[in-house]
This record gives sequence, C-alpha cells and structure tokens, in this order.
Amino acid sequence: METYQNIVLEKLPAHLRKYVVPQFYERYTPIDQALWRYVMRQNYIYLKDVAYYPYIPGLRKAGLTIERIPDLQQMNDSLKQIGWGAVTVDGFIPPAAFMEFQAHRVLVIAADIRQLEHIEYTPAPDIIHESSGHAPIIGEPEYAEYLQYFGEVGSKAMFSAKDFELYEAIRNLSILKEDPNATQEQIATGERLLEKIQQNMGEPSEMALLSRLHWWTVEYGLIGTVDDPKIYGAGLLSSIGESVTCMQPEVPKLPYTLDAVNYSYDITKPQPQLFVTPDFEHLRGVLDEFAADMSFRVGGKKSVDKAIACKNVCTAVYSSGLQVSGIFTAVGDENKLTYIKTSGPTALALRGKQLHGHSKNYHKDGFSAPVGLVTGFDRSLEDMTDADLYAAGIVVGQETVLSFDSGITVTGVLESLTRSEDKLVLLSFTKCTVRDTRTDAILFMPEWGMYDMAVGAQIVSVFSGAADKDAYEQQSDVSEISAVRHAYDESTKQLHERYARIRRMREKGNATEKLLMELFTDLQANFPGDWLSLVELLEIAANMSLTEAVRQIEDALDQIQKNQPHLVKLIQDGKRLAKDTNVSLIL
Repeated sequence: METYQNIVLEKLPAHLRKYVVPQFYERYTPIDQALWRYVMRQNYIYLKDVAYYPYIPGLRKAGLTIERIPDLQQMNDSLKQIGWGAVTVDGFIPPAAFMEFQAHRVLVIAADIRQLEHIEYTPAPDIIHESSGHAPIIGEPEYAEYLQYFGEVGSKAMFSAKDFELYEAIRNLSILKEDPNATQEQIATGERLLEKIQQNMGEPSEMALLSRLHWWTVEYGLIGTVDDPKIYGAGLLSSIGESVTCMQPEVPKLPYTLDAVNYSYDITKPQPQLFVTPDFEHLRGVLDEFAADMSFRVGGKKSVDKAIACKNVCTAVYSSGLQVSGIFTAVGDENKLTYIKTSGPTALALRGKQLHGHSKNYHKDGFSAPVGLVTGFDRSLEDMTDADLYAAGIVVGQETVLSFDSGITVTGVLESLTRSEDKLVLLSFTKCTVRDTRTDAILFMPEWGMYDMAVGAQIVSVFSGAADKDAYEQQSDVSEISAVRHAYDESTKQLHERYARIRRMREKGNATEKLLMELFTDLQANFPGDWLSLVELLEIAANMSLTEAVRQIEDALDQIQKNQPHLVKLIQDGKRLAKDTNVSLIL
C-alpha cells in the first residue's frame, strides 16, 4: 500500500488496503498536465456559475489546484483537516469495496488520467473525475455525512453473481477504450460482451438498485429546484462536455425521489434525464427509505435466499448476535427458514470480530444450524439462563435432545456452550445426529466430528461479505484485469518535450516572441494536428500582447478544426479562454 500520511488512512482495514496502488506521480506526462489544466480552467469558468458549491474554495479545501495534477499526499494533508482521506486505485474496483472506502471517509481516486482524445468524457474512472469531481464538495458537511452514510449502507448491500460479471465487463471495456493500442475489433468485442451481460441480468440486486441511487446523486445529481438547479454530482463536475449540455432544457429535470431507483444508466452515454434534490438532507431521507427493505435490516428467508443467489461470501446474523460468514447454499424448507447451510470455508463472529476457534480453517467444509424455536420451551433458547438450561436437561457432559418446531432434531453429548453477554450463542456437541423429521433427511452425522450449533430463533440480518473481513482474508475481489501502462514511441516523447517547454515558458515568464514563434513553427512542422499545445501557446502570446503571433496561432487552430470538426468546441473554448487575460488574474 502507498504510505500516504493521514490518520484517516491509518484506520483503514487490511482487506481494503489490497486495492490501493502507488500514484507514481512521475508517470504523468507534460501532455497529461496540460490536459488537467485545460479541463480545470474550463471547469472553473463554467462551473463558478452553475456548481452548487463554490468551486475554487472547494478545490482548495481538498488540496487541489487548477495548474497541475494533484499529488495524493498534498490532498491528504488538506483532506485530513475535514476528517477525510484519499487513496489511488487501479481503475474500477468492486462496488462493495468502493462503498466501504466511502464509509471510512476515504475518497477512491483512479491513478490514471484520460487520454487527450477523451478530454470531454471518459467511461473509465480517472484522476480528473475522482479528484476534481468528488473532492471539492467534500467540504460541505451535510454532503460529506451523506457520502459516508451511503458507504455504510452500500457496503452491506447484497449483490448477485451477475453483478460481478457486469463489473468485470465494464472494467474491461473502460480499459480498452483508454488503451491507444486497442483495436476496434477488441473494443467491439468488449461492447458485445457488456451488452450480452446487461441483457441477461435478471432481477436487479440490492447493489444494482443502490448503484442507481448513487449514480443519480453522487455522480449525476443536481440540487435546488427543477427550474433552477445547480450541479453537485461528480460526473458532471468533471465533464467539460456534459456539465454544459445537461443544463439545457432538452434534458428533463425530475424531482429526486425513491422512484429514481427505477432508472437504469449507461456510463458510456450522456444521461437522458437528471434528478434534482432540494437539499442534502433529502438525499438521506430517500436512502433511508430504500434501506428499510434491505436484507441487512430485515433478515429472514428472503434475505438468505438473496445470499444464496449471490454465490459469494455473505453473513447471516442470528437473533442471538452470532454471525455466520460463508457461501450459503440452503435454507431448509422451501417456504420457511428452518436452517441455514454453507459450503466451503465458513467463519463465526460476534459484533464483527471472529469468534476464537471458529475461523474458516476450522469450518473449512461448511456449516449448518437450525433456525427457530425449540418445542416445549417457554422462551427462546438464546435467552435461557444456566438455571433454565439445567431445568430443561441441557447439561454439559450429558446427552441432550433438542426438538425444534420446524421438525429438526439435534441429538448428542453437549460438550460446551458459548455465551455473549446475556445471550447463548453456540452449543457444541459430540456424537451428534441432526435430522429433519419431516423428510427423514440426515443433516449431520456423528462421524463428522464436533457439531457446533448456532443458537437463535431468527435470522435478523443478512449482508454481503464476511463479518470480520480481515480475519476471513477474502482474495476474490481484486480484478485480474489491470489498467494499461502506456508505452510511448519516440515521436510522442518528442511531443512531451514540447509541452514541457511551453509549461516552463509560462511558469518562468521568460518567453520571448522569438522563442515562442520558433516553437510554434516546430509544432506546425512536426505535430500539425496537435491543438492543445497551440492553445497553450496562444495563451502565452495573448498575455504578452503579441498580436501577430496570436493571429498565426489562431489561423493554425482554425485549420485544425476544419480538418477535424469534432474538435470545434474544444478549440473554440480554448481560444476564448486563452485570450481572456482577466481569467489569468482570477485563476
């Protein structure tokens, strides 16, 4: 893990640290720096009027500048003042992990930056989106609390096996689209795979639905009134294209309610509608409304069924407080939750900490236990005192028979019992047989060894992941697909050197008309289609009041946009900003 200094990061659990990668600041090229500067200058000029939160104060609070790509340590030095931190990761990470970082008040920032060809928008997460989009508004306390709370809820959300397939397909396609060496055939194959998965997702999971609420608020949210909204969503704050087009009347603005969960989204296209919240407190109300029906809050058979469909590690919580973490495979009766069963490594925990002696290595072949009330008892087994147990004939060292209302019987020699505060959470038997008397199925046999029986009348909560993730040591979440590390040819390296010269001229203020025109001539001869370098030169020429140089550079830019019409808006915006000397004073 990159050793950023921030007390918030020091508290990150080990299972999240595996996603953190070094920033490698030296990898950012002079073109990358110019791209950042162009986007941020354009953003400031436009967003100062339409963004909800004052853009420049927000940038400063997050340790960002308009002039250069942020250094993560500098960001952390600033963010720690408001109780947040930031780490760099390799592109998309699984939604559950992303949410958990958020719950720990840590911004996840993709280390890479978009290509110049994708300057207006990229489907891949990049440092422009993650830092200039998310970070500036973190200084707004109500929003920061919402973001953290969303992370807490989201990290508990149940996902399906299809969700992980979708995540891998999206990640793969985003990497391909940012890879200059990717062929059109490779991209088309990636698009077909993504489309196929999207068309066969089935019923959306909790995570899928929650991701929609995240998209329409954190990423693409508007705040205010439908008739006069302001931008706060990071996807809009970081897109110099969509931040403008989204405010046009042609894009419907809808009041933000729980109905937003019914609107899916496509990360590769402009959004067909946006949602407006009156304030950030309203966001939390909608989230609470959704969370009220989530598995971690309601439990029961339906929630365990979701865990089975997930086909990944989940946790079921008994009413006694015992937490069972593993891959769930059965719930007993078709219509009723009578017992739970896992396959493969399973761990037991209490209050998020693994129970001593009950790691996934001990329960390596799975775990099963009844759920429900024991026949003939006037109270739940979990609530019985030692005296109650003795009176019922449940005594350590003696054979015990427990008959559940569900028809499951447990017969064996009680070896030990485990309590947590005033609750009985576990009974351990030898020479044990567990039978479902309704079907005469044998659920456990004496020769299998010690039978550890979870105690609890109900399953009160089910959530994604292990209860004690660090102890469980999950390894399956890190994608095997890595973002591309660009290798530059000699011509591109030479272009980098030209951009570096332009930056030095601007920053040192030592440009002369002769040096500027020599560089302009060189760019025209060797890199005739490169528009961003000319925009940077135009700014220097305009600030120096070099009328003839301005005219020649503008003519060259006009010729580029004639040859490449898709660059018209970028070039026109760049020219307008470069010649506005008042902007330089403001920035």
